[in-house]
Amino acid sequence: MRRYPRIRWLMIAFCFFAIAINYIDRINLAIAAPHIKADLGLDDTSMGLILGAFFWTYALMQIPAGRMIDRLGARAGLAIAVGWWSLFTVFTAFGRGFTSLFASRLLLGIGESGGYPGCAKVVYSWFAKKERGTASGIFDAGPRAGSAIALPLVAWLISTWDWETSFVVTGALGLIWVVIWLMFYREPEEMKSLDEQERQNLLEDRSVNVVDKSEKVSIRALFRYRTVWGMMIGFFCMNFATYFFVTWFPTYLTIAHGFSLKELGTLGAIPALMGIPGSLLGGICSDWMYRKGFSLTTARKTCLIAGMLLSSVIAFAAFTTSIPLILTLFSLTYAGLAFTASNIWTLPADVAPSSGYVGTLGGIQNFAGNLAGIVTASFTGLMLTLSHGSFVVPLLVAGGICLFGAFNFMFIMGKVEPLVLKNADPDARPAATHS
Repeated sequence: MRRYPRIRWLMIAFCFFAIAINYIDRINLAIAAPHIKADLGLDDTSMGLILGAFFWTYALMQIPAGRMIDRLGARAGLAIAVGWWSLFTVFTAFGRGFTSLFASRLLLGIGESGGYPGCAKVVYSWFAKKERGTASGIFDAGPRAGSAIALPLVAWLISTWDWETSFVVTGALGLIWVVIWLMFYREPEEMKSLDEQERQNLLEDRSVNVVDKSEKVSIRALFRYRTVWGMMIGFFCMNFATYFFVTWFPTYLTIAHGFSLKELGTLGAIPALMGIPGSLLGGICSDWMYRKGFSLTTARKTCLIAGMLLSSVIAFAAFTTSIPLILTLFSLTYAGLAFTASNIWTLPADVAPSSGYVGTLGGIQNFAGNLAGIVTASFTGLMLTLSHGSFVVPLLVAGGICLFGAFNFMFIMGKVEPLVLKNADPDARPAATHS
């Protein structure tokens, strides 16, 4: 049995905490939204635009952030990203109206855009293909942990002090992470303390370098491939439902079902907590199937499709007022989304033709996925305004898009294998490598 450096688990633990903080810093506004609306006199449409502002820059900066990560490396790239978004989390506390809050969230999105591509790069650097699902499941449990922590933490900070304090405290968490990260993280090639055989095993088992490092392929060329488009469409569908949790879920529980801050911080955290085992199980199942002899395509796609089908139960929440049933449905939805996400985040490393494209591919798929954040936040706010506070249409639409996501992974996305990239017309290549 080939041995790999044990410290790789510490590296992915750093990523778990980075993404957990990432989600604490993006979801704190959703928890504080009712208090900010009351304090500053904002309506639902304005609040929806503020909640969605983050996603404009977060989506648009994904590809530049991915290129930055590939050029600077995960150590410097993640430090810059986490430090940036943490500072603008703190600055949100000083917002005093629509314009200042909107601007703070735009700037926050720029920093957070580097989080996921950076973690995908760490997975590529420190894990062989047969472990990438598990590693991705660990760091992608971060959103669920962050969401679960954010609800009681931010609710407590608001009830004890005020909504401004919640942004100062949550922003400080990221600045602490940056200091620790810079002290400990190194690439396997640079870490002198590693066992040389373990290092060599890891470097050999990363993946096949299809593209020579001296060859430069334009970003535009990556959009010629069916697999890349399948990654983008699937991520959009998954995130449409995911970002309902990040943006409107606390308001849904508060307004539609009368949750108090205390209930929001306890019962409201249950779906996010269920996402943690969902994320871990998704990665473990995928890696287990691959180790048992299934192709990488079958292993990844089976888990992607199963997770999206399960998450579609969010639609049934539109037809009940039973709190236990609602929490059960949202818990199943969150678990299904997490199960899917842990496999989605193996794809940049699985299909990258070399190490120089992992962050870029992660940025491309996350760009498409986070267009859903813009749509979900604004669409839900508009529907609430038009329907006088009803969540029925947003929930039904989210469930339908989850079903389309399963269809996409089954029929639209091609094989999960390293792309064979050439600047020439890809149609000239054999069909087997164009899928």
